[in-house]
Amino acid sequence: MRELAGKLRWYWRELTGESAYDRYLAHARAHDPGASPLSRREFERRRTDAAEDDPREGFRCC
Repeated sequence: MRELAGKLRWYWRELTGESAYDRYLAHARAHDPGASPLSRREFERRRTDAAEDDPREGFRCC
């Protein structure tokens, strides 16, 4: 049962984009360990801005 719950949690985090920040942190640490990574808030702000600026990412009518 615990294994199933773990798989469901992983799937939900991938589906909702919750794991994107974790992947960003791993990438930032691997490529420049001395640099200070973005805060969660700044990461999400930049991600949202990029999605809104790119018509292929998502469409907002208003």
